[in-house]
Amino acid sequence: MKLFRTVLCVLALSAAAFAAIQDPVKIDAGLISGTTGSNPEVRVYKGIPYAAPPVGALRWRQPQPVSPWEGQLKADHFGPMCMQSAGMAGPSQSKTGTSEDCLYLNLWTAAKSANDKLPVMVWSHGGGYTMGSGDSPGFDGEALAKKGVVLVTYNYRLGVFGFFSHPELTKESGKNASGNYGLMDLAGALRWVQKNISKFGGDPNRVTIFGVSAGAGLVANLVGSPEAKGLFQRGIAQSGAWMGIRIGQPTTLAQAEAAGLKTAEALGVKSLAELRAKPAEELQKGGRGTGPIVDGWFIPADLSAIYSQGKQNDVDVLVGSNRDEGTFFSRPGGINADQFISQARQRFDTLVDAFLKLYPAGSDSQAEASQLASFRDELGWLMRRWAQVQSTRGKAKAYLYYFTHVPPSTPGAPSRGATHGAETNYVFGNLVPANLNWTDLDRRVADALSSYWANFAASGNPNGKGLPVWPAYGTGSGRRMVLGDKIEIEPEPDKAKLEFFDTYYSGIKN
Repeated sequence: MKLFRTVLCVLALSAAAFAAIQDPVKIDAGLISGTTGSNPEVRVYKGIPYAAPPVGALRWRQPQPVSPWEGQLKADHFGPMCMQSAGMAGPSQSKTGTSEDCLYLNLWTAAKSANDKLPVMVWSHGGGYTMGSGDSPGFDGEALAKKGVVLVTYNYRLGVFGFFSHPELTKESGKNASGNYGLMDLAGALRWVQKNISKFGGDPNRVTIFGVSAGAGLVANLVGSPEAKGLFQRGIAQSGAWMGIRIGQPTTLAQAEAAGLKTAEALGVKSLAELRAKPAEELQKGGRGTGPIVDGWFIPADLSAIYSQGKQNDVDVLVGSNRDEGTFFSRPGGINADQFISQARQRFDTLVDAFLKLYPAGSDSQAEASQLASFRDELGWLMRRWAQVQSTRGKAKAYLYYFTHVPPSTPGAPSRGATHGAETNYVFGNLVPANLNWTDLDRRVADALSSYWANFAASGNPNGKGLPVWPAYGTGSGRRMVLGDKIEIEPEPDKAKLEFFDTYYSGIKN
């Protein structure tokens, strides 16, 4: 009998250790149930609708509330990806392919109860605003959940469905604006978080939005948007800012409307009603999106001006870029010296001599090296600029990084180095695909990055026990933290290159 009681006690303690959020969970639209992760401490909820299907009359409108459902929704599979060209999407776990009905989110939590009030992280995938989804295997949230955060991924409208303007849309909006539906989707997901995340043990007052590439662009746009004020407290941007991944001017509403009229003409329609009547597949094939737009409402003005004037939201940020960014977008032998010089002359005009002095093109191989170096330095400048302006905004703090660790390459393929987006697997603690030659060093880098990110989500400060100290930008020399085989503060950057991009940016801004 004594042995029996001991066994029962052990079982009870084990059950308490693995206790998690109990199903069903009651959210604003009804009851839902999830599944258990590979770790029994983690509960997973997939394919939760956070907005009504944006179809029919709701195409090109702000996300609308979900209609309540009867009974219990089984949140055990991912929803469809948003519309995108076949073959463009990265790895996906959706079993239903693409659909215009795609506004779903996924959630991982290791909270023991709804009272835990854990920090929340909401992830925006990359893909140039035209492809991708929140259900990639690399975005699985279990590892971050085990580090004490509630992790949310979601889908947002892409391409012609997410970033499309038209004069009739502008008129019907009531805001004299149109086009930023993908941005509105992120805001819609964050409103869902504000209403419901406490049911999963999350704290609606400690929400961090984070993303890579175009997803980082979404973060930058929401940090600069008055419509997003109060929806989140922190932002993490991996290789992307409000200008995207290159210094440039934003798309204006007039430009976006003109592009929308051309799309309508190419599709053979003359009215918004006819556009809304077009099948999604036909629009996907013939339509074009612009990316974020200065629409005068959601993005009220050029974000370069908003940031420079300190009018962006007063939130902490952690931002950075990678050493080999450009290898993601180029291939060996993809440019020769004459092409590089011609492109530089067209882009930099009177500054071309200064540019070519820093990035010479005396031979084809030198031009190729300069193309990669200039891309790396320009994107690094963008992220540094963001850290600079955010660190002077109210009480906001900024942290700047530079990722240099080289992940294993696909067998038989050349290494692309620490390329664009290479840090993402480490941030999520997901070393996938499993067939790559991941090492103990990879696992240590993943542990460090995921810890920095989770700590930042918890307190606005990435530092924690066992991690090299990461000073806030502006508290010392303003240098970056190198996140690589060794984690350390880098030496002073090349001032001549920073000054060149300062000068070029000033001309663009003015």
